[in-house]
Amino acid sequence: GRTDAGVHGLGQVAHVDLVTARREDVLRDALNAHLAQAGETVAILEAQAVPETFDARMSAIRRHYRYRILNRRPPTALMKNRVWHVAKPLDVAPMQAAAQSILGKHDFTTFRAAACQAKSPIRTLERLEVQREGEEIWVEASARSFLHNQVRSMVGSLVKIGHGTWPVSEMRAALDAQDRARCGPVAPPDGLYFMRVDYEEGSI
Repeated sequence: GRTDAGVHGLGQVAHVDLVTARREDVLRDALNAHLAQAGETVAILEAQAVPETFDARMSAIRRHYRYRILNRRPPTALMKNRVWHVAKPLDVAPMQAAAQSILGKHDFTTFRAAACQAKSPIRTLERLEVQREGEEIWVEASARSFLHNQVRSMVGSLVKIGHGTWPVSEMRAALDAQDRARCGPVAPPDGLYFMRVDYEEGSI
């Protein structure tokens, strides 16, 4: 799978083709040794043999993202580059209502990056939930696939609703306009987490 630069991957999946079979734990440890030597902030948690027909990207049936907003006046120190700090209070209830208004199969051109290379802007948004967790607000999104910057664009628009600068109805109106100019600001990549990917039973 692919995601934006600066986004955090908790459940990223990749596949490799090996000429010679290797024990799964040996492969995992060897990859981690090379990544550590290169100074990469990536760790392989598990390696697993899969059928030759498996493709980490194309075999996916659902992807899950979480966006973390730190919603308090003081800035963060320990979570720097891990959350989007929004100092002004956000009202979660209208954000959640607006999120529910764009569920389903739509043309998501409004929430698509200008440089998006997807052949079609049509996507089916299965889940978009907004909830408060202490000082954080989490926006959780699930779909088979997303457009470039789609989640971050939706989050930026939801924040405008949480601030009261947009009415709830503007979220659906912006979607229906199919116009990038109607989108709110794109949220920074710092708060976005690729949580996990689902595959059909038996594909791995």
